[in-house]
Amino acid sequence: MAPTAARAPMRRLDNIDLRLLRVFTTLAESGGFADAQINLNLSQSTLSTHLAGLERKLGGQLCERGRGGFRLTPFGQSTYAAARRLFDDIDAFHARVGSDQQRLVGRLRVGIVDGVVTNPRLGLQTAIASYMAYAAEVFVDLELGTPLELEQALMDGRRDVVVGPFSQKAPGVAYAPLCRESHALYCGRGHALFDTPQSAIRHAHIEEALFSVRRYRHLDDLYRVNHPRASGAVMHMEAQAMLILSGQFVGYLPRHIGDHWADRGEMRAIKPESYGFESQHFVATRRPKGELPLVDAFVQELKRQAAPAMRRPVDA
Repeated sequence: MAPTAARAPMRRLDNIDLRLLRVFTTLAESGGFADAQINLNLSQSTLSTHLAGLERKLGGQLCERGRGGFRLTPFGQSTYAAARRLFDDIDAFHARVGSDQQRLVGRLRVGIVDGVVTNPRLGLQTAIASYMAYAAEVFVDLELGTPLELEQALMDGRRDVVVGPFSQKAPGVAYAPLCRESHALYCGRGHALFDTPQSAIRHAHIEEALFSVRRYRHLDDLYRVNHPRASGAVMHMEAQAMLILSGQFVGYLPRHIGDHWADRGEMRAIKPESYGFESQHFVATRRPKGELPLVDAFVQELKRQAAPAMRRPVDA
C-alpha cells in the first residue's frame, strides 16, 4: 500500500476563521463552485482562495474538484458535519441568550415548497411580516425545495422549520396542519380539450392526452386520474405551468396558480368536480419545543395566520 501524505497538524479552533467555515458549508451544500458562487455572491477565484485558506488552517484537503466533478474528501465530510453542528450550537446559543433577555435573536432557517406565494390560505408573507415586527434581530434564511428535500434538510439540521404538503412522516419530526390546498387538472390554450365542452369530455380523452407529473408526488398524479403513462415530469410548479401553457400537456396545479392563468384565458380546469382534490400543508420541526424560542415563535405565527383560512369553507 502506498504511503499517504502526512496531514499538517490542525490549529486550535479559535484560530479558524468562522467566515471561511461558513463559506465551506455553503460550498458543500451547493454541491460545487457554480451554485456556491451564486449563493455567496463571490467570484470563483475568491471562493477558491477562501477554500485554500481554510484547508491550510485545518491542515487537510476538504474537496476534490476538476474534470471528475466536485466531491468532498472524507476529511471534508467530517469537517462539514462538525461545522454544521458548530453553527447549530452557535445559533442555539444566541437564541438562548436572547430568550433570557426577552429578545428573539439568531438565525431562522425556513424551508418551503415553491408556488405558494399566491396561496391566500397559507399566509406565509403575512406571517413573516408579523414575526419581524417583534423579531427584527432575527436573520431569516428562506429556501425553496420539494417536500422530500425539505424533510431531508430538516433531518440533517440544515433547516429549523419547513412547510409543505408532506406525505411521509419522518421519524423524530413534529408535524402540525396549517391549511388545505385545492388542486385541479389543467390544459392550456391550443390543447384539444381547451374548447371541448366539459360535458363532452370523457375519461378516454384524458387517457389519450400527454400527461405531465410532479415527480416528487411519486406518480400519484397519474394514479389519481388512472392515466397509463407520463409524457413529462417536473419538480417545480413554474415548470408545470410552462408545460401546460405549451398547449401540449395536461397536468395538476394548485387552484391559486392555475386559476390565475384561467382568468387570463390561457388555461382551463378540466372537470374539477371529477378530477380535483385537496392536499394538506404542514409545518414541521425537529428540535424540542422550547429549545429555540425564535423557531417556536415563528411556528405560532404561521398557525395564527393560517387559522382563519382553516375555518373558512373549502371553496370560499
